[in-house]
Amino acid sequence: MQENDQEHFKRELGLLDGTMLVVGSMIGSGIFIVSADIARQVGSAGWLTLIWLLSGLITVIAAVSYGELSAMFPKAGGQYVYLKEAYNKLIAFLYGWSFFAVIQTGTIAAVGVAFSKFAAYLYEPLSDENILYELGFFKLNAAQLVSIFTIIVLTFINSRGVKNGKILQTVLTIIKILSLLGLIIFGLTLGAKASIWDANWTDGWVTRSYNAESGSWLPISGTTLITGISAAMVGSLFSSDAWNGVTFIAGEIKNPKRNVGLSLFLGTFIVTIIYVLTNLMYLAVVPFEEIATAKSDRVAVVASHYIFGNIGTLIIAIMIMISTFACNNGLIMAGARVYYTMAKDGVFFKKAAVLNESSVPGWALWAQCFWASALCLTGKYGDLLDFVIIIVLIFYILTIYGIFILRKKMPNIERPYKAFGYPFLPMLYIVIASAICISLLITKFSTCGWGVLIMLTGIPVYYLNKPKEV
Repeated sequence: MQENDQEHFKRELGLLDGTMLVVGSMIGSGIFIVSADIARQVGSAGWLTLIWLLSGLITVIAAVSYGELSAMFPKAGGQYVYLKEAYNKLIAFLYGWSFFAVIQTGTIAAVGVAFSKFAAYLYEPLSDENILYELGFFKLNAAQLVSIFTIIVLTFINSRGVKNGKILQTVLTIIKILSLLGLIIFGLTLGAKASIWDANWTDGWVTRSYNAESGSWLPISGTTLITGISAAMVGSLFSSDAWNGVTFIAGEIKNPKRNVGLSLFLGTFIVTIIYVLTNLMYLAVVPFEEIATAKSDRVAVVASHYIFGNIGTLIIAIMIMISTFACNNGLIMAGARVYYTMAKDGVFFKKAAVLNESSVPGWALWAQCFWASALCLTGKYGDLLDFVIIIVLIFYILTIYGIFILRKKMPNIERPYKAFGYPFLPMLYIVIASAICISLLITKFSTCGWGVLIMLTGIPVYYLNKPKEV
């Protein structure tokens, strides 16, 4: 095991690589589609922009808080290691189990479903409206098959080794960044119309929600508004997630005590700026009503149609497919590494620690593929987001609270970097994220509840697999 780790964990990634990894992992499909759902939930240009800004702000706060932990424990495993050090092996295992059962696989499924949304733009029969098989309440649609197919293809590529993985990932990440920047620049220069911008901001801060059945807007305030905001933030927080992936590969980062934390900050900051600018571009180009009612939520396609005409929408759909494909490639690759680390720790299925002839954890890759494919069949993109985000937030809260625990538990350990704004900013994150979690459990229990239940099933699994040592 030590030899294998030494072979794979060469410190070859600099600050730029780390930052690009954060940016590349964060930008998947969300920014291209979830603005439609946010628009329906809060009903105005000001609130749409504020939701993205607030999500970006708390993501940056979380990232700079993680900087302290990454500097203290600059090794592979990231968040799993931090939880083990702050709490115990059970909490760390529950994170790892949830990572396998809901977080990583659910994200892979959601990004796969998003890929199929844009594939359907190029070829309509691939859409989720094309029902292929029906049994009771279960309906199998073409989009689900497309999602599963892409996950299987990427798992196969990754199971054959990681020789070209880095180059492929970097090239596709650059394409996705350039496609977004191009969309923003062309949108604000070619497609922007003062009349649309002014109309969108006329009632810029009036909160209302969209009723799809009647096609009308209803004013919201008080608890309904709070519910709408927390529901709207599911998509924007999900779009800003996966930034912590760089902590899993800390063993391959040069000068990790400095560069992991710095790449977390730079990556989340860059993505937040890109996301806010993209939404301002949407508001300058597309009437608000059309943002909220975009077909299959493809806001970016509607915007690019306004900017470039038919050929532009075709190009952007292909670019977004590349973006989601690249995002899933990175998620599939990184995910298997976490299960491998857990298995080596003796708290996950033993086969996950076995490397195949291509020196990658093949069993872990295919187990991940199987479960992510099953999750593709459970519901639509929005359901998958609810499924994932509740667990992601719970473990972010626990990890950031771990900073407070470790300050008392290990007061003398070297801290090359300390959490910015401690204790105020980390506590602010904990309060906001906790409020969102509670609101989600109340309003979306049918989906979020299943996510929590799957996390809790990890407890018996832990004790069944626990090495007999005490």
